[in-house]
Amino acid sequence: MTVRIVHLNGAVFDALAAGDLVAANSASPVPLSEYFAGPEWRSVWRMRSAQVADDPASADWVTGVIWHSERELAVGRAGYHGPPDEAGMVEIGYAVDPAHRRRGYARAALESLLSRATDERLVRTVRVTISPENEASYDLVAGYGFVEVGEQWDDEDGLEIIYERRASCSTTCR
Repeated sequence: MTVRIVHLNGAVFDALAAGDLVAANSASPVPLSEYFAGPEWRSVWRMRSAQVADDPASADWVTGVIWHSERELAVGRAGYHGPPDEAGMVEIGYAVDPAHRRRGYARAALESLLSRATDERLVRTVRVTISPENEASYDLVAGYGFVEVGEQWDDEDGLEIIYERRASCSTTCR
């Protein structure tokens, strides 16, 4: 399966944040389904809209579309929370539309994001945060060299366990 992360621009983020699929699709480089403009992801789009308005260059890093190239289908969202910070850390985020789950899209998106992190000279550490109840996400990242380094409270998602790995890590290093 071939997926790629298709980056979006401020106009798409603005439209998705407002739940306006027609406007989002008129500005998007790939067609988006109704789920993208639905209520479940709207807070992410609002956050990315504000972020890209403040720092337009961050659009190349933040949440994009998981695009299944052969099927020409948007199946989810994935990206980093932003460009590398001063310490060279990026945090990964991903979610797959429920209609397309359990088909390997999250894994393919994770591998794509890890590959980019490895290739980016400014990135030294990759982070992912996962709710303790989200066994599927933990099972996904467990085989990619992530180790638990702490926990945090997220106002939207609650308790999250923080996992990190070196960006230059192979998929099996610890």
